[in-house]
Amino acid sequence: MRVSVDSDGTEENSWSVGPGDEQSVAVVAALGRQMRARREALGMKVAELSAQIRYGEGLIYKVEGGTRIPKPEYLDRVDEALGAGGLIKAMKTDLAQVRYPKKIRDLAETEARAVEICAYRTHNIHGLLQTSAHARALFEMHLPAYTADEVERGLAWRMSRRSIFARNPAPAISLVQEEVTLLRRIGGTMVWRAQLERILELIDLKHVVFQVMRTDCEVHAGIAGGLEVLKFANGAAVGRTEDAFNGRHVSEPKQLQTLELRYGMIRSQALTPKDSRVFIEHLLGET
Repeated sequence: MRVSVDSDGTEENSWSVGPGDEQSVAVVAALGRQMRARREALGMKVAELSAQIRYGEGLIYKVEGGTRIPKPEYLDRVDEALGAGGLIKAMKTDLAQVRYPKKIRDLAETEARAVEICAYRTHNIHGLLQTSAHARALFEMHLPAYTADEVERGLAWRMSRRSIFARNPAPAISLVQEEVTLLRRIGGTMVWRAQLERILELIDLKHVVFQVMRTDCEVHAGIAGGLEVLKFANGAAVGRTEDAFNGRHVSEPKQLQTLELRYGMIRSQALTPKDSRVFIEHLLGET
C-alpha cells in the first residue's frame, strides 16, 4: 500500500524482524547496508528518497537499519529511485524466505518436501483449506490480540501454503475435519459459505481426500486431539499429536506407527469422502 511522505508507513509496508531469528536478521541487515550504500554513493538524502518513492522517512531508516522487512513493492520503488538496475529487487526472493517466523518457515519447508500429508483437525479448519477471509477472521479473534503486523504476516504465510495444491507431482493429501469446524460460522455467514465452497473445490482434486468426523460418532479414535503425519520421498516421516510424546514432532518408527494406527482408525470412523461432500452440500443448501 502506498502512503504519503508525511506518514511513516511502517505497519502497512513492512514486517518486523523476529527476535533471535539469525537468518532473518542477516538477510535484512544485508539489504539495509546495500540500500544505504547505494543511496549515499548517489549523494541522496533520506528525505529525497522518501519524496521519490512516496514512503515515509521513518520506514526508510528502519529498513536501512535492518529492523524492518520491506514488502516487494517497496523494493521496486527503491530500486528504480536509486538506479540499482535490479540489484535491490533481486533480494525479493531472500526476503520472502525470512518474512515469516522461523518455526513457520520450518513448517512450510516440511510441507513443501512432503509426498503425503495426513491430518485430523478438531477446532479449526486445516490451514491448507482456509480462504483468506476465514483465516483473517481467525487471526483477528486470537487472544491475546495480534498486532496488525502479526495478522498480515500470518495471513500472507497461510495463503502462501496453498501453492502446495499446484505442485507437480502433487502430494497425496488426506484430511479429516471434526464436524464442529464446519458448522461454526467464523467471520459471518458469507465468509462461512465461501469457506465451504472452497473446500468443495479442493476435494474435487484427485490427490485430495476429505472426510468429516460426525459429532454423533459413538466410537472416536481421535478424542484426545488433533493429529498429523507427513511422509517424504526418501521413506522418512514426521508426525505429531496433541496428547502423546509431549506434543512434540516425532520421527521414530514405533512412535509413527502409533500415529498412523490412530489416524487409520479416525478415517474408518469418519464419513466416507462421498458422504462428506454430501454433508457440506447439505450445509450450503440450508442457508
